[in-house]
Amino acid sequence: MNILCGTAGWADKSLIASRRFYPPGCSSAEARLRYYASQYPVVEVDSSYYAMPSASNSALWMARTPESFTFNFKAFRLFSGHQTERRSLPPDISAAIPETGSPRLYYRDVPPEVLDEMWRRYREALEPLRQGGKLGFVLLQLAPWITSSSEGKRHVEECAARLEGFTVAVEFRNSSWLGERQADTTLGWLEQRRLVHVILDAPEGVKGRAHTVWAVTNPEFALVRLHGRNAATWRPTGATQASARFDYDYSEEELSGLAVPIRAIAGRAAKTHVIFNNCFEDQGQRNARTLMSLFGNGVSAPM
Repeated sequence: MNILCGTAGWADKSLIASRRFYPPGCSSAEARLRYYASQYPVVEVDSSYYAMPSASNSALWMARTPESFTFNFKAFRLFSGHQTERRSLPPDISAAIPETGSPRLYYRDVPPEVLDEMWRRYREALEPLRQGGKLGFVLLQLAPWITSSSEGKRHVEECAARLEGFTVAVEFRNSSWLGERQADTTLGWLEQRRLVHVILDAPEGVKGRAHTVWAVTNPEFALVRLHGRNAATWRPTGATQASARFDYDYSEEELSGLAVPIRAIAGRAAKTHVIFNNCFEDQGQRNARTLMSLFGNGVSAPM
């Protein structure tokens, strides 16, 4: 087995404020990344969902982490179909998009030539890590309103084509994709395109999540993302921070239960990433460490 455990981000405000993960004096961006990378073999870059990443940051991260370390990137929110504040775009990109009468934009609002430039910059930003062998997945976490319709599939296929040469993982948030009658079709569609199916753990019985299906669609990679099981905060209202939304501390019993199907999945893929997205304070870091201990020698550790 080759299982890499890590968390979604390493610089969340609540994590730093908790003062329970980083040692005293570990206060700079460089020191925090170096320390995180000494504890875990993989991280998911969450900031790339809120703003376009940069090649300069990628080069710095490349230099500050061990040779074996891996970065996964969450795709920019506009690409995955989410509403996007115009102010989150680079100024020249924002100026090139016609006014829509709303501060929020969607993928369909962006002219084709501007999308071309955005995707070019996105690929360029990740290239230092790809060239250095430290890039894992680009995670396309689809908006909850993107269904398994032909339009929804076309959007995923376009994103995958834009990211040709990168490994793309797809996380569904609409139940139409992996329902009892649709799951086999969806998984086969992913497999044909060598897209990585994201296996998620999240609260049961809530809207805005797809079904949990333990399946592998790319023999090279599997990805498990653990969002916690806090149903009360799953669909936030107002300005709820992401860290508060995923406020959940997995028990050792729950992690032991998850370890069983994760081991089974790892036997079907060359490499498996397990990412904790319960990013409130140090919960994800502690839970990742516990899961690593449960796997023992079967899990990758920092080198």
